[in-house]
Formats: sequence, C-alpha cells, structure tokens
Amino acid sequence: MADSSSSSSAGIARNGEKAAPSSIPSPNRAAEAMARVYGPIAKHLVDVDARLHLELQSQYEALVPVLRHGTQLGGKRLRPALLLLSALATSRELAKSADPTADESDAIGEDHIVMATVVEMVHTATLVHDDVLDKADTRRHVPTINARWNDDTSILLGDYLFAQSFYLAATLSSTLACRWVGRAAQRVCEGELRQILGRDWLDIDEETYLEIIRGKTAELTSVSCRLGAQLSDGDESLVNALGVYGNDLGIAFQIADDFLDLWGDGDQVGKTLGTDLAQGKITLPLIRLLRHENTSIASQAVDALRAAPQERMRLIAPLLRKSDAGEYTRDVADRYRRSAIAAIDSLAPSPALESLIRIADFSVDRRF
Repeated sequence: MADSSSSSSAGIARNGEKAAPSSIPSPNRAAEAMARVYGPIAKHLVDVDARLHLELQSQYEALVPVLRHGTQLGGKRLRPALLLLSALATSRELAKSADPTADESDAIGEDHIVMATVVEMVHTATLVHDDVLDKADTRRHVPTINARWNDDTSILLGDYLFAQSFYLAATLSSTLACRWVGRAAQRVCEGELRQILGRDWLDIDEETYLEIIRGKTAELTSVSCRLGAQLSDGDESLVNALGVYGNDLGIAFQIADDFLDLWGDGDQVGKTLGTDLAQGKITLPLIRLLRHENTSIASQAVDALRAAPQERMRLIAPLLRKSDAGEYTRDVADRYRRSAIAAIDSLAPSPALESLIRIADFSVDRRF
C-alpha cells in the first residue's frame, strides 16, 4: 500500500477488493456524458471561462502564470453550471412553455455570467487552500499550486481569488448576490475550521459529520442554484426548491468524494488520495467502521486511526474490507441524490431540468 501522502493511486480498491460497481462509467465516458449534460449552457460556460481569464490578470508579469494555473484546478465547472442551469430551469417554470425543447438560452444575461464566474473563483480559492492543508500534489491531473510553487503562493492565491470574487460580485446593481456569496464563503470556511479542529476526533457522529460537509461543500452548491433562480426572477418557492436541490446535491457529492478518497483510483480521480485519512479527518466510512458491531474490528480501527499518518491506510484497509462501510457510504450518498431530485420534481420539464437531474446522478455514480 502506497504512502497516503503521495500522489499515487492509493485506493483500497487497488487490491481488487471492494471496488466501485462496474456500472460506474470510466472517467473518459463520464466526461463525455457531462459534456452532454452541459449542452444547454455550453456557450455560456465558454463566456464564464472568458470572464474568468479576464478577471485573473495582473500588471505584474510574475503573477500571471500563477493566476492562469489556478484556473485549471476547478475542473468540472460544476458550480457555474448549476447556477446557469438553475437560471434556465427557472425561466422555463415561469414561462410555462408547452414546448419542453424550446431554446431559452437567451434567459442568461450578463449578471448570470458574472455570478457564475464569482462562484467558480470562490470554489477555486477553497481548493488551493485545501491543497495546502492536505499536502496534496495533484488536482485534475495537474500539479497543485503548492507543489509547483510553494505553500505561501497557494495561500496568497486563495486570498486573491476570494478578494477578486467579492469585488466582482459587488459590481452588480443589487447587493443581494454579494451578500449571499459572502455568507456562503463564511459557512464554507466555518465547515473547514470545524473539520480541522476536529482532526482525530474519533467520537464524531454522523449528524455532526453531515453538518460539517453541509457547510464546507453543500453551501456553495446551494447558493449557486439559488443565485441562478434569483437572477432569473424566480419567486421564493422556486429559489428555495433549487436551494434544497443544491444542498442535497452537495452533500451527496462530498460523501462520494469521501468514498473515493479511500476506494478510488488516483490515476482516474486525478488528485492525491488518502489525504483525509493521513490528516486525521474522520469521514463517513470511518464513522461507520468505528461503530462496527464487532467490537474487535472497531477497537482495531481506533488503533489504526491513532497510528502514524503514513501507516493508517495500510492498517485501516483490511478492516474496511471486512465491514459494510463502503456500501453504507454509497447508500447514504444515494439517499441525498434522490432527495435532491425530489426537490425539483415539480419544475416544468426542460433540457435544463433534465441536466440538473443527471448531475445529481453523476454526483454519486462517478470515479473522479
């Protein structure tokens, strides 16, 4: 078993046991599927990328490579996509069009592009800070900022992205979007702080774990969806429905991420795996293992989690293979996936709504 702090593909499934179900698409097929899901907003995501590059410029030549490298780390552009798809789904609901295949891409305006850029910058800021905390070497198959430069550069880039995102959000005529993003960023940091301060907290329960990931991950996906609806003049019920969808989607996505950190293949996932375990972050699979009905296994799990960071994966892997932790984790993620879809079930049919449903499916059934 590889050292969990390396960038190797150090997942439990590498030993051929407890692998993810074969029905899960490979990264290439999944990426192609996601491209189809993004179809209704493809041209608008191009606009978001263009705006992102426009915002991340500097008169100081030495800063440009760092800023450009940072834009490569966001990967799937999930949060901008959620904002834009929520905007289109809201426009369809308000129009009550009889033709579910009609093109409503004109419903996307400049404010949508601006705020989609903002949520992506906030997300990227959290990633570059996370990579320092996790001592990660790779993300999206490219070196992290801290690996290519150093921790100081990564921390300052994250600060730069936060500052620029709030400045850009403040350019809208209404302060509502800026306030929403500010509150979301605060809750993301709060969730991360709770997790950091709770390192090696072996008594953490599932409810507390869910509260933490609701802050660190689901808050930003939720606000992305709510912003899309709000900017498209959605009423309170629409904004709330899409907010619930984004919240439950974010929880499902983070639980699946925690699954992949232990069972994933680093070559497919494209980032350093095993970092949660090495850093003492007690995620849902470990919470389940620590409560194993076989007290001997639970006791061995405690000993494994108290071992030196580089030894934890080697010690914990056989215990996880004896437990239902992986299956249980995927079941909980799927429960939140279904809850996310149920939250938007009453919206008018549209390509955007179908894409939101498929994103929820992808959040759980993925390998990267």
